[in-house]
Amino acid sequence: MHDLTGFQRDILYVIAGLQEPHGLAVKAELDDYYEQEINHGRLYPNLDDLVEKGLLEKGELDKRTNVYTVTQRGVREIKARREWESQYLEDVNAPTTS
Repeated sequence: MHDLTGFQRDILYVIAGLQEPHGLAVKAELDDYYEQEINHGRLYPNLDDLVEKGLLEKGELDKRTNVYTVTQRGVREIKARREWESQYLEDVNAPTTS
């Protein structure tokens, strides 16, 4: 996970959370998050990179639509990243004492 860009991590997280993660659904979620339109030329090469890295699998929903699923390796990487993040963020919601 350390070799992914933040955008690639965001893609991976979105796909892990969607019921039917096809390209346009992923794009719509990222458009909302980034508050701007994500160009297809940015999204699809990054999806392909995640497939090549073994973090996603790409299948066909129909002749025009690809569907993406997180691989077991991808799930392990997400869990490891969340554990790493939590060691630094555990106290974020703790009340502060002044």
